[in-house]
Amino acid sequence: RGSFAHPPASNLRFPRNLKLFPSPHSSSTAFLGNGQKSSPPCGFEKGLIFVLPTPNPPSHHPDTASAMVQIKEFRIIMPMSMEEYEIGLSYTIMKMEQQNTNGKEGVEVLQQVPFEDEKLGEGQFTSKVYHLQSKIPSWMKGFASASSLAVHEDSWSAYPKSRTVIKCPLFSKCSLTIDTVIRPDNGCSENAHNLNSQQLAEREVEIVDIASVSRDYWSKVITAPKVDLTTFKSQRTDRGPLLNGWMDSCRPVMTIYKLVIMDAPIWGLGERLEDCLIAGERALFLACHRMCFAWIDEWYGMTMEQIREMERHTDLLLKKTLKKAAKPGSKHEGKRKSLKDEIAVVGSCT
Repeated sequence: RGSFAHPPASNLRFPRNLKLFPSPHSSSTAFLGNGQKSSPPCGFEKGLIFVLPTPNPPSHHPDTASAMVQIKEFRIIMPMSMEEYEIGLSYTIMKMEQQNTNGKEGVEVLQQVPFEDEKLGEGQFTSKVYHLQSKIPSWMKGFASASSLAVHEDSWSAYPKSRTVIKCPLFSKCSLTIDTVIRPDNGCSENAHNLNSQQLAEREVEIVDIASVSRDYWSKVITAPKVDLTTFKSQRTDRGPLLNGWMDSCRPVMTIYKLVIMDAPIWGLGERLEDCLIAGERALFLACHRMCFAWIDEWYGMTMEQIREMERHTDLLLKKTLKKAAKPGSKHEGKRKSLKDEIAVVGSCT
């Protein structure tokens, strides 16, 4: 009787080995199957969180035996503490989503609920759909309409770890999984994801310098303000500018280890699609983390309580903005509150 982010099949049955236990986040109740390790949550109903068993739940590190699979690890070093980053990343994501959402396209938040998982622990599950038709490469539009290329993202965030699964209905056989581990170092952990010997041999590692600037296709289409971090200096924290060698000398420092596993088993298209999407993820990682530091004076000092309240307001604003696409001619179309307005609603951090 619940509402589901992914409607279950008509023959879905609950196994007898389901466990019932109280959620530590609220008065919610969650269910886990004994035999289903790391089963992600996919539905809720009035304070109930269902972690539903699936025939083939995504493993923490998907099978990489196929020759088509690409494994790439991005190490993004940041001049801040892990506690600061949790706040800053959430703020940055909200602000970038607002900047990229209008009456025609943008980010639609379907669901945000607590979850509990055997491997990840306790955290927040978020399901989103990205309607970004104008950013689709022209070669993709050649064989599919832009509207059919909406991107679905499910994310299980249990800071300092998370797992994100990205899918596109048009490419149902493809999968892109991003596992994230955050550590208080400067990128020196050689196996932060506990990969086996085969995965380590296939893995490609790239250290992402947020002070650098990329000029590839994805970097051009990702909407983000231009900022030069080699000259930027934070007024509130006195950090910056990020000059040559900053990753070895800055304090505090931390690293986001993002393991991207891409599998596109499509003959004649798979390799090109894999390269395209991995390049897109890299550009998004770079843009997001550049702005996270560039906006540090805006979010520094905020609390997670303020961030969560802002997320609730922002989700409503994004939904209202996207719905206006169905009402052409409305004099309010495309208008939305800024993130500064949201801070005013929650309470200023200054």
